[in-house]
Amino acid sequence: MPKEKTKLVIASTTSTQNSGLFDILIPAYEKSTKYDVKLEVIAVGTGKAIRIAKKGEADLLFVHDPFREEKFITEGYGVNRRAVMHNEFVIVGPGKDSAGIKKLKSAVEAFEEIAEKGSPFVSRGDDSGTNIKELDIWDDAGINPKGKGWYFEAGANMGDTLLVAKQKGAYTFTDMGTFLNYESKIDLKILFKGDPILRNNYSVIAVNPDRFSHVKYREAMDFIAFVTSIEGQRLIANYKRHGVNLFYPDTIPAVMGEKK
Repeated sequence: MPKEKTKLVIASTTSTQNSGLFDILIPAYEKSTKYDVKLEVIAVGTGKAIRIAKKGEADLLFVHDPFREEKFITEGYGVNRRAVMHNEFVIVGPGKDSAGIKKLKSAVEAFEEIAEKGSPFVSRGDDSGTNIKELDIWDDAGINPKGKGWYFEAGANMGDTLLVAKQKGAYTFTDMGTFLNYESKIDLKILFKGDPILRNNYSVIAVNPDRFSHVKYREAMDFIAFVTSIEGQRLIANYKRHGVNLFYPDTIPAVMGEKK
């Protein structure tokens, strides 16, 4: 009877799953590693992923909320945080662009116009990294959208939130990777992008074995080594939808210029 594989649990933001990136990274890792492991992904909002890791119910994190990541490490729950990749957040909506945000210069101005016009907006509303970033922008605009008739909270992952925005003919705030993966299923367009505050950084963090002795620390560090290696970074650099990169490698940015 074959020996059962060791389970390595990743608590992850949903965008790495919704974008399809894990469908590329995980099989490549499992094939290349010296460890006899099977990866299990718990894809939830970053806030929930961190709460899972704080209970010792995951071996590593793959998330995108720098402030909460730093807090997680400072509080002694995580070690060896590594930058992996980035993409950007964008504001998408119906092509008619009822709030006229396409011509604006900043994300804050775009949110101000959406609120001013009372145009429907769907938020993830799930304490994810994307949701927290969206709320930060509302805060910068001096607007509390919660409870307003035009503001809807989906309480869902990014893919499902995009589908709700499609149904409502609404704006929403999304990472580029998930949008590109869902673009063919939704009648929404990118209406605002390019503001430097919309950069979306992803990191991996091993759960601290001094805090939870049962975690698979060696295997977690092996996975971290893989996604930050030339091979892992090339896989990220070459992952595209409709000829467009969904993510850009940060550990070894030079692989972006290489051909497959």
